[in-house]
Amino acid sequence: MSHQNTKAETFRSLHVRGRPLVLFNIWDPGSARAVAAAGARALATGSWSVASAMGFADGEKLPLDLAVANLERIVAATELPVSIDLESGYGATPQAVGQTLSRAIAGGAVGCNLEDSYPETGALRPVAEQVERIRQARGAAEAAGVAFFINARTDVFFQRPAAEHDAAMADEAVERARAYAEAGADGLFAPGVVAAPLIGRIAENAPLPLNIMANAATPDLAVLARLGVARVSHGPGPYVAAMQAVEAAARAALA
Repeated sequence: MSHQNTKAETFRSLHVRGRPLVLFNIWDPGSARAVAAAGARALATGSWSVASAMGFADGEKLPLDLAVANLERIVAATELPVSIDLESGYGATPQAVGQTLSRAIAGGAVGCNLEDSYPETGALRPVAEQVERIRQARGAAEAAGVAFFINARTDVFFQRPAAEHDAAMADEAVERARAYAEAGADGLFAPGVVAAPLIGRIAENAPLPLNIMANAATPDLAVLARLGVARVSHGPGPYVAAMQAVEAAARAALA
């Protein structure tokens, strides 16, 4: 556990506003080794990618047993810190979320994503409900004696198309970040936001280091750094690119 905690402390130290930690998301031991060989400082799974690689849809359709077993194989394949995407925590109750965190820690993870929407509908949970889930997650980490990084994901920006995002949504994300920080979260993940003014508004006002998901519409890394972002994830992008490359190679071989 002390070795795991050392990796957890290292992972935590990599979250610096203005110097984003880049996480090129992985899905299995092979992708973990490839990304590590490219010079990554840490690794993180993406739930969509892991589920798809195993034949499941996203949204906690992948059984937790398989998610944890996959985590264990990834951790065994690398010395880098590994964070796991736990979606909404695989639990109807806060206590169940705590149990999920305990399993992830036992599997070797040093951090996780924990989102504030219902997996069945994508609708946002009430803040008070999500606060209790984060509190249970923090309690599980403290009980394990690991400086576990809880990346509180808010799905505020998934509620409307990007063209309709506005300052009020950014302010809602900040308010959720404040409540989540008090509950024990360590970072704020706001996927879906792409407008530089909104990203800067969140980074400036949220009490937690901000994680943005990179896609074709987001500003480049240098701009995100100037805006104060501390972490940049790539979500399902790496998996999609890998599968497209395999398909293209297969078509060429089979032609």
